[in-house]
Amino acid sequence: MTTTLADHIGQAATRARRQALNFPGSIKKDDLPWAVIDAFDADIRGNVERDRRIEEERDRVLIASVKLAETPPDEEDEIAAARRHLIDAIDYLEQAVLRFGIVNRRGAKLGLS
Repeated sequence: MTTTLADHIGQAATRARRQALNFPGSIKKDDLPWAVIDAFDADIRGNVERDRRIEEERDRVLIASVKLAETPPDEEDEIAAARRHLIDAIDYLEQAVLRFGIVNRRGAKLGLS
């Protein structure tokens, strides 16, 4: 079975959304940005050609996750807004990879298409 870039980014985005939805929880606020972006960095970033549009959306995800992590936990409305902002940023990153992502040589060796 052929694994597509779309499959990988879909799985990475799902994992990132799960981290956003489960915060605050078992993950420390200092670890949230890296936990959110971890699947993207591990499964996508090294397998596509560098594109500034994708990198900008990745940065947006990191910034949004820091904002969520730094929002006081007793401010429920602010937490909800920061979480929505992060999920939107994850969605935009997923769309950017689907639109602009070109599988590189390393990704092709892994069988991505």
